[in-house]
Amino acid sequence: MTATPALSKKDYKTDQEVRWCPGCGDYSILNAVQGAFSKLGKQLHETVIVSGIGCSSRFPYYMETFGFHTIHGRAPAIATGVKTSNPALDVWVVTGDGDAMSIGGNHFIHAMRRNVGLKILMFNNRIYGLTKGQFSPTSEQGKVTKSSPLGTVDYPFSPIALSLGAGGTFIARGIDVFGPHLEDTICKASAHTGTALVEIYQNCNIFNDGAYKGFTDKEVREERILYLEHGKPLLFGANKDKGIRFDANFQPQLVTGADLGKAYVWDETAANVAPAMALATMNEAEFPVPVGVFRRREKPTFESGIQAQITAAKAKKKESLRDLLFAGEIWDVK
Repeated sequence: MTATPALSKKDYKTDQEVRWCPGCGDYSILNAVQGAFSKLGKQLHETVIVSGIGCSSRFPYYMETFGFHTIHGRAPAIATGVKTSNPALDVWVVTGDGDAMSIGGNHFIHAMRRNVGLKILMFNNRIYGLTKGQFSPTSEQGKVTKSSPLGTVDYPFSPIALSLGAGGTFIARGIDVFGPHLEDTICKASAHTGTALVEIYQNCNIFNDGAYKGFTDKEVREERILYLEHGKPLLFGANKDKGIRFDANFQPQLVTGADLGKAYVWDETAANVAPAMALATMNEAEFPVPVGVFRRREKPTFESGIQAQITAAKAKKKESLRDLLFAGEIWDVK
């Protein structure tokens, strides 16, 4: 048997010129994905990247795997077809907050509900970048853009909360400038058998520059980022001297000093979705921003159910055309 060749990050790069705006967070995400794929030893001929429409959706051109640049919002549907028809393939979806949360919202939630063996990387820059700066479903309320000159009155989606509500089995968040953490999160998503979502906060330096600087800048990130670590208390701060607990209604509360021991011990595999939902909907102005794995649960995948049906149907296959024609309810016409 021929040994599987080890691949470096360079092996995943194509001969295409990477064309995003200089300084775009997409470059960091591309680098993290290539690094993760190299660590995981993903084979080019076994991997498929499906994208929709938007800046993020150029991704397949820059990965030396199989790729499919599809239509607006429909990447999860097409990827579901790919995974169902050939479950052995490693299928990834690359999408953006506009592509996935607006026109593609229905396809997105049903991919999560069905638990298809897809890995979804959702770039969230809280703006429509490719169409030049309109507000998106994740833009904050009051956002002034070309399509909302007086400020949007919409309430924004939380992709994490939406995925939890749709029954997602692996839900995580990373940030473009946190390269090693993002790479590690992508590796964790890859290990999951069902649908895995990684929401990636990504800066659009042209149309929404600095959207996340309030908690990603080096000067503030230690005090503003809450790393979710399975089996460890929810602590943050340069000296881990602040924590998060939940009251009886699962409302988050800050704890410090003598109360630090009351910080909630994180369990990403918990049956109760309430703690994850509470973290997903925390006010960023009052609480730290959680990154890492919000939820990880195992359940049978969509494609395994389809394959089981195919196997059962084949087992009942009639031996001849006559057997097939005379199967079930038949009658003679006199």
